[in-house]
Amino acid sequence: MSGSHDVLYQAAALCLTYPDEDFRARLPLLREAAPQLREFTDHAALTPAEELRAHYVEVFDFRNRHSLYLSWWTDGDTRRRGMSLVRFKELYRAHGLEFTGEELPDFLPAVLEFTARTGDRGLLVEHRDALEQLRTRLTAAGTPYARVLDAVCATLPPASPGARP
Repeated sequence: MSGSHDVLYQAAALCLTYPDEDFRARLPLLREAAPQLREFTDHAALTPAEELRAHYVEVFDFRNRHSLYLSWWTDGDTRRRGMSLVRFKELYRAHGLEFTGEELPDFLPAVLEFTARTGDRGLLVEHRDALEQLRTRLTAAGTPYARVLDAVCATLPPASPGARP
């Protein structure tokens, strides 16, 4: 069902990871492969590497207000979150993928990569409200990362009317 969005999901996954040298080297390819992300990729290409890295850390690493961990939005720091993380791993395994990343399995770039590789949008749709909350907060913060969430959210059914920003 998501076949036409697979390249976008893979590109968005790369855009939402720490902007190291590999990321910078891939920017021209990302720009061409996913035109929906051009506003972000152009910004990233024009921003000095150190400034881009500092901005990423400021936006994503210090506060949960912009958490890239999907189960944090639904479970917070509760015991229930452990079961949610197990569910993510089980779903990956059911598709023949073993989650071995350094990040937790609910890390949005990992979920986007999983979606791109399998075509299974279930996790994104299930966490649509969380994605909308993150998108709204990134937009309010004025960060170009909001454009990445805009592009991903545009491929999904609308958030539920009761979703809180």
